[in-house]
Order: sequence, then structure tokens, then C-alpha cells
Amino acid sequence: MTVKTFKEEYQHWLDSPALSEAEWQELKAIENDDKEIEARFFAPLEFGTAGLRGEMAVGLHRMNVHIIRHATQAFANVIKAEGPEACEKGVAIAYDCRVNSELFAREATGVMAANGIKVRITDGMRPTPELSFAVIKYGTTAGLNITASHNPKEYNGYKVYWSDGAQLPPHYAEAIAAEMEKTDIFNGIKLMPFDEAVKSGMVTVMGGETDEAFLECVLGQAIDKAVVAKVADDLKIVYTPFHGAGRVLVPEALHRLGIKHLYPVEEQMVPDGTFPTVTSPNPENPEGFYLAIDLANKLGSDLIIGTDPDSDRIGVMVRDETGGFVPISGNQMGVLLLDYIITARKATGTMPANPMVAKSIVTTEMARVVCEANGVRIDDTFTGFKFLAEQINKLQSDGSYQYILAYEESYGYMMGDYVRDKDAVTAAVVIAEMAAHYYSKGMTLKQAMDALYEKYGAFAEKTINLVMPGLDGLKNMKAIMADLRKDPPKTMGGEDVMRMRDYQDGSVFVTGLGKVETLEMKGSNVLYFELGDGTSFIVRPSGTEPKIKIYILARGASMDECRDKVAKFEAYAESLKR
Repeated sequence: MTVKTFKEEYQHWLDSPALSEAEWQELKAIENDDKEIEARFFAPLEFGTAGLRGEMAVGLHRMNVHIIRHATQAFANVIKAEGPEACEKGVAIAYDCRVNSELFAREATGVMAANGIKVRITDGMRPTPELSFAVIKYGTTAGLNITASHNPKEYNGYKVYWSDGAQLPPHYAEAIAAEMEKTDIFNGIKLMPFDEAVKSGMVTVMGGETDEAFLECVLGQAIDKAVVAKVADDLKIVYTPFHGAGRVLVPEALHRLGIKHLYPVEEQMVPDGTFPTVTSPNPENPEGFYLAIDLANKLGSDLIIGTDPDSDRIGVMVRDETGGFVPISGNQMGVLLLDYIITARKATGTMPANPMVAKSIVTTEMARVVCEANGVRIDDTFTGFKFLAEQINKLQSDGSYQYILAYEESYGYMMGDYVRDKDAVTAAVVIAEMAAHYYSKGMTLKQAMDALYEKYGAFAEKTINLVMPGLDGLKNMKAIMADLRKDPPKTMGGEDVMRMRDYQDGSVFVTGLGKVETLEMKGSNVLYFELGDGTSFIVRPSGTEPKIKIYILARGASMDECRDKVAKFEAYAESLKR
């Protein structure tokens, strides 16, 4: 296919009869703005294992109905290549609360049906983990969720799953990307209106029956319901879905667990893809919890739970010794869950004979200390639950190990074999049970975390986001990674760099010696620096947002020492931004 310049691509879109009048007017309005035209048309959105994600607008490098149709046609071609049985098994489709999510899901349904592929679509917005569950439960060939997860309101996305319920394996993502390259975005698409697709019998609607089956599995992850019953008359939990898909199933799951006093933030229970009450619907950002904190203070609650718009990530705020609220970080929550699951399963006799845990390479090493102290295997993978799921499946396939938890520092947790992605619905249940356990001992989750530092040692972590929007930002991100590879720093923040692991080609470099070995794990754009004081400094570009993410993992003799290390390297990380 001939590669067009951004101006030629812009004109191709302007000339297409596929555009609506409103879309044409939107493009016509930027005809004298070369920078904006280039930003929208310099290249397609890159299709990867996480699918597509971008800002919503008309253009090749934006999310809109034409990109949705194009990606879905390519996806359909890959499914059809698997044979007639794959088309019959079909695809499960869901969507979240975002602007255009339902429209995009219906457009994708029409393209799949027009290609002879059966579709199961949810009757409204649903959590991402329920989509993963539906793929496994109904045995579909693939899954698709229209969501941009925790991104700002301007974004939407196209998250793709394969038959194991996990996000797309790399070779299938590459196949879809290749199909997109050779398919004309306007003329190469098979289309069928959504209503016609439903009438044709190609579409089945998923509703309450799927919710019930999912909730049954979610409640099956409760380890000790008795501890919840013990404190149910007194324990108060405030919950916010940040206007998103967790608004029904998370409260229902918690009520079925036995939580009597659950108080939703009513303003944020309203589905709204413009997220009117928050700047960002990301539970990693404590400032988004201001309404929940007001409610918790009014009610006298010590615990707040929040889920992002597609309910795959979960954040928790707890009252500290000053009476204010502080966040439990993703790393801390993973360690809290890990220690609780091990302790509760041993106490209830439900620990598997050969338990294992999976975490990403950017997640706290405190998890390793907890596992080693308790005789539990722990494995590292690249960032992304598709990699965690792949490792779990590999170790469980012959029955030699059974996983009890998989998690990432970015507020994602997975338990059970009915999903293969991060799952805030299940995490909410186990977190509430864990909170009840500590409440029965007179402890908050903050106090519980402090006790774990006493037990396992002092650790501190920090994730820094170097945001670089636009085309210039993309170039800067590539330049930063290239420069770090070409001329690795010998010191960082005043500490010697001892080793650098380059997970792109698997090379390991030792300062003064050069390349010394090759890693078994490779194929991901990650640089991992091991520093003289024991700190890890990890750099990788985000796969879904215009930013470089830097992870600082520190360990020390005390929490003050750990915090000092983090502060020192945080300042160094900020110096990398251009």
C-alpha cells in the first residue's frame, strides 16, 4: 500500500463520502492548521497487544467510527483465518461509560456480523473483567471491550482479547496490524447496521444471566466470610465508581459478601463519560477522592474504595493517625493482599499445595520477601496482564503450581481462573474481607501496612510520569530511550549504576565491563538500572498514554531511609524530561 503524506491522508479523508457532514466540517475547520493536521494524520494509531487507544476526534491518529470499523475489519479477517468454527464461536463485546463507547461497540458488532462472525454483546456498560469472564464462559474465539480504562475523558480505546480471556498475544496483534495496513479505511470495510445485525440472528445480547454467573465466581474468591459477619454491624465502607461501570456489580458483590454499611458517592454513581466531578477518573490519583472523603468524614468511615471507569483498577484511601485520609499505593495493596491471602488460606486450609504469585518487573520487591518467607513461588513478567496470564497458564497447565494472586503496581489485581485480566470487582471483595479482618483486630489498612514493614523490612516505591503530549512528545520519548541505550549513565542521583538490563534485546551491561550476559526475558522497551545503594530505577514508555513512566524501587534499614532514596531519584527522574 502506498504511504501517503499527512497532507495527502487529510485530503483522502476530506474527499471520502463515508464522512458525515459534521465530520467533514470538523476536518474543514483545520485546513489552515498544518500542525493540527499533522497531529491527526501523521500516522495511524499503533495497534498493539492492548489494542488501540487515543483521543476522540476525526482523523487517522484519533479514535472515531472509521478507526473502529477499520480495526474491526482487520480483527474479523484474523478470526476468519482461523476457520468456520472460529466464526461460529464468535466474539464477545462490551463497553464502558465513555462518550461514544456504546456507538463504537455497535459499529464493531455490525462489522463482525457483516463478516459472518457471531457476536455476544452486553446490554449496557460492564466491567472489563466481566468481558474477560464472558470470553471464557461462552467459549468465544475473541473478545472486545470499548474502553480507555482510567485515561482522561478525551480518550477512548479498543481493548482486544483472545480465547483464553487474556489480552491479545503479540502474534495476533501483529496479524491485525498487518491486515489494517492492507485494508482501505473506507472502501475495504464490510458493514451492517446494528439493528439489522440483531434481526439477522448473528447477535446475542448478554445481560443479567452473565452478571449472576460472574458474581458467583467473584464471591467464590472470599476466603473467610465469617470475619466479615463478625464486624458487619460496625464496619463502614464508602465506594465510588467515578461515574463508571463498577456502579452496579461492585456494590452488589460487597452486599453479598456481607457488608451491611456500604455508602456510595451518589454524585459519582451517575454514568457519565465526561466525568464531571473529577479532572481524571483514575483511582491512582488521590485528589479524585475528595467527594468520597467528605462523605467518609460525615459518616465516620475509615475506608474508601474507588474503581476506574471500566472497573479493572481499584484504589483505596484509609484514615491515618492524624485523622486524615491517605492512599494505599498499588504496591502496598498488592503486598497487603498477598500477606492476607497467604495467612487466611493457611488458616482455613485452602492454600494449594504449590502456590505461586506473579507480578510485573516494575512492581515492589517486597512481594518477593513475603513469598520467600512463606514458601510461595514468585515470578516476574513484563508489564501487562497478558504476560501475567501467560506465565500463570504455563505453570498451571501441568498442575505443578496454582496461582493465588497476580498483580501490578498500577492498581491492578487478579485472582481466580474465571478472568485473565485485572479485576476490580473481585479485588473489592477480597479487600473488604481483608479490611474486616484487620478491623476485628482494631487496625486500619494503614496500620496493617505499617505492621508488614515491621515484619518484612522497609520498602518504598514511586512512579513518575513524564508526560509528553503531541507529535513532539512522541519524538522526545523515542529520543530519551535511544539516548539512554546509546550512552547509559554511569551515575544516577549521585549513585553508581552497577548494571543495566535492556529488556528490548535482553542485553545486560555492567559498568566498566560492557555486555556480560543475555536475559531470558526480552522483547519489551524497558531499561532497568540497578544502583549502588540497592535502588532499582526503571524506565519505559507507556503503551497507552503519551508519557514515559519511571519506577523507583527502594529498600533500606528504615522507612525514612527509603523515602530519602525515593526523593533523591525522583529529582533525577524529572531531569530526564525534555
